[in-house]
Amino acid sequence: MRKIHNAYADIAEYHCFGCSPTNPIGLKLNFWEEEEWIYAKWTPDKWYEGYLNMLHGGIQATLLDEIADWVLIVRLGTSGVTKSLNINYLKPVFVNQGEITIRAKLVIENGNSAVIYTELMDKEGIVRSHAEIEYFVFPQEVAKQKYHFPEYEAFFKGN
Repeated sequence: MRKIHNAYADIAEYHCFGCSPTNPIGLKLNFWEEEEWIYAKWTPDKWYEGYLNMLHGGIQATLLDEIADWVLIVRLGTSGVTKSLNINYLKPVFVNQGEITIRAKLVIENGNSAVIYTELMDKEGIVRSHAEIEYFVFPQEVAKQKYHFPEYEAFFKGN
């Protein structure tokens, strides 16, 4: 498994809710790559509840959307924005049962569009929710000029 460096975190004033390590209310996700999948692990707590002891569905959607965006970074060497997110909530995710795993893989890439499959699993590996997310993909030069996309190699610093 290869660690992915969050090169965005090297940019001053970076506050992404999903992955900034300095956002005090954010999820602070870290990412790894193994074979076709991009992974993150995260431990929910009560601040992210919907119903008592259950992870809010909007937070689940955010986790799945965030991991999908990192597929664009690692697999396509650019960034993009969410065009559609079709999520299926299969089983509750409890905030008091430990670490969860979020993973994603590229399904279809077609120029300025990409479809990514994502899963959120409990500590036993049971899929609790999954989504198919379509992104509008920026050309790399646009991602660099308008959206602060770092040099691709910066995401693998230290590997």
